[in-house]
Amino acid sequence: MGFGVSAIIELREVSKLYGFGDAMTLALDEVSLTIDQNEFVAVMGPSGSGKSTLMNVIGLLDRPTHGEFKFNGRSAARLGADQRAKIRRDTIGFIFQSYNLLPRLTVLENVALPLAYKGVPAGKRLAMASHMLERVGLQDREYFYPGQLSGGQVQCVAIARALVNDPKLIIADEPTGNLDSVASRLIMELLTEIHKTGNSILFVTHNPELTRYASRVVYMRDGAIMQDEATKFGEVAATALKQMYTIPERTVDDDLAGVSALMHAVPQKPAVRGATAAKSGKKAKRKPAKRKKSGAKK
Repeated sequence: MGFGVSAIIELREVSKLYGFGDAMTLALDEVSLTIDQNEFVAVMGPSGSGKSTLMNVIGLLDRPTHGEFKFNGRSAARLGADQRAKIRRDTIGFIFQSYNLLPRLTVLENVALPLAYKGVPAGKRLAMASHMLERVGLQDREYFYPGQLSGGQVQCVAIARALVNDPKLIIADEPTGNLDSVASRLIMELLTEIHKTGNSILFVTHNPELTRYASRVVYMRDGAIMQDEATKFGEVAATALKQMYTIPERTVDDDLAGVSALMHAVPQKPAVRGATAAKSGKKAKRKPAKRKKSGAKK
């Protein structure tokens, strides 16, 4: 089967190996994946399942060891270092869990930074950055520094920076991983609005609740894609729903059972004579003390 005409990401049996000999690690195991334009795709899986490696390959930060990868119809294997860097700059917007903002630059300067690398004049890039901050609701914070903002606000700044070059694809690696539930919802609502304007979004998450925002969920394990599920907006994906669980509240009986098990597991010291008898309801008999013989031995 050939690659799709409208696809922006196309991987066919892509594998990624790290190390040599006995120390070799298989990070991606013959992954085949196609992402069309204007899709909102969530990638889920346990730690070490290959999610970040997949993001690095798709984002042209790493090269696959085997297989074929096309970005926007172009073979990634034929792209030189400068071409890959240009595509990353102009076509891909990266959003990281740790934000990666420069602390000594203002919010406005951080957002304008990708435009500086592109050679946009200072006045124009600051105006474009200000417009993008208005879009994410932070234009009144453009002269603040990252350290003066909340976690949710800092992530909104990172999103504005990712969008300032008008990328076709946004790659978000755990964009809500460091945020509380309220800020997480704000970020996902913002990404949803961005998706409606025509951007393709690929985001990694461990939170099944966030699959409500995706149109498709890809599940990974041991470097391979185990399932690819289409979803409805506003509903938790069926497979992700099975992974959700609640921790039952502990009761007094649970605590007593735990103590009982601990007493069986830990070796007990030998009972003191008298204590055993007391436990059985009997009085311990005392042996008469030996009398010392008086007088010197003849």
